[in-house]
Amino acid sequence: MNNPPPQSLSSRYGERYRWLLLVSVMVGVMASIMSSTIVNVAIPGLSHHFSLGQERAQWVSSGFMVAMTVSMLTTPWLLSRYGYRRTYVGTMVLLLAGGLAGGLATDFTLVLVARVAEGLAAGVVQPIPAIIILRAFQPHEQGRASGIFGMGVVLAPAIGPSIGGVLVDLFGWRSIFFMVVPFCLASIWLAYKFVPTTAPGGVVAARSSGLDWRGLGLGTVGTLCLLNGLVALRGDSTLHATLLLAGAGIAFGAFVAWQKRLAASGGEPLMNLALFEYRQFAMGSVVAFIYGTALFGSTYLLPVYMQVGLQLSASHVGTILLPAGIVLAFTIAGVGRLADRQPTWLLVCIGLVLLAASFALMVLLRIDSALWLLVAFAIIGRIGLGFILPSLNLGAMRPLAKPLIPQGASAINFLRMLGGAAGVSLCAIVLEWRLAVHGDSLANVATSPARLAAFDEVFLMLAGLCALAIVAAWQLRVKPPAGQP
Repeated sequence: MNNPPPQSLSSRYGERYRWLLLVSVMVGVMASIMSSTIVNVAIPGLSHHFSLGQERAQWVSSGFMVAMTVSMLTTPWLLSRYGYRRTYVGTMVLLLAGGLAGGLATDFTLVLVARVAEGLAAGVVQPIPAIIILRAFQPHEQGRASGIFGMGVVLAPAIGPSIGGVLVDLFGWRSIFFMVVPFCLASIWLAYKFVPTTAPGGVVAARSSGLDWRGLGLGTVGTLCLLNGLVALRGDSTLHATLLLAGAGIAFGAFVAWQKRLAASGGEPLMNLALFEYRQFAMGSVVAFIYGTALFGSTYLLPVYMQVGLQLSASHVGTILLPAGIVLAFTIAGVGRLADRQPTWLLVCIGLVLLAASFALMVLLRIDSALWLLVAFAIIGRIGLGFILPSLNLGAMRPLAKPLIPQGASAINFLRMLGGAAGVSLCAIVLEWRLAVHGDSLANVATSPARLAAFDEVFLMLAGLCALAIVAAWQLRVKPPAGQP
């Protein structure tokens, strides 16, 4: 197949080319995000079919999360070595193969392998849109592009579980894996039409060195130890949890030392630590980690709070969260346009204030509170997310030198996902601790003021984390040149 360079694609499709390029990668990222969230609907069916306990069944989600988090670090190397089209098509083929293998699997081990393959593909593809937005779009268009992309990405997890529930009821758990197939096929077709072989906005020279396998191994070990250590904290084995968390600290410390050594010797590190010499990127990374912790933690906490704390049915939970999801999608699109005209640090700070307020307001709710209050507080939080999502990447990565943009997108996505993975366990651990302090547990059927007090304290913890992130977000400001006020 004849592969035209980016210049000919741009001249062939004119001004609309960069938008066609964005839509092309958006389809693939939506497929990868949908595959990460929709499988939760299939876990009960999987558990029954393969006679699994809760711990083994949970690895369907955990295996995907670990693979996705670590593989994000490989995106810059893959793009530079194989080009944008081959990397993107390769990830879509891997996601397609994972979906087909999982749907056809007759053994649980093969299901796990399929999920890991899907996670690897999802991790590689997710930093690509941020790179394209910063390379292919002019600065005055980048916010709008981020908003449109963010709106599409938010809709995937919003509608995915609803469609998945219908598919499981009609066709069984295997249909969940097959759901990504049409998205993958469409994205591959679009890639051969609109994704350049090299890079939008300029050709990147291919690397001569190989992938940093030692760094990848250390990052994988650190991530596995961290996630398993946090899960172990929820059990009775304190020693086991301590050893795993210590192992995570050692592995991440060794990872940083190896990246410095490799860069000093002229090699190509997996994560270029020169990124963190840019103040805005360093502070943006702190915000991304804390934001990931609060976002994923609240995604776990809110449904548990509604069902166990407020005694609402599962159908009520979905109904209450639906308006907030719709508001989030439209907020992202609107804030994207604002990001082209307003300082991104200001938008991120506004978003974090709203997110912190939504958590703090939860302490006002009681068992007999009106449902519209819960809907309103959830909407406030989602508006906050809508301010953060399109603005954070732009604010953190705009100051980077152009060759560092792929590394920056990879690193900030990695840190956000690492924070997210930690956030779920953190909320679960603190909730169980506060319930025990108040003399209650999730095993009890009836709710009580003590139980609501425990939930309130976890919500206040999340509000405090958001307040901490505001301090870092304030540092995203662009300082005026020396001599200027």
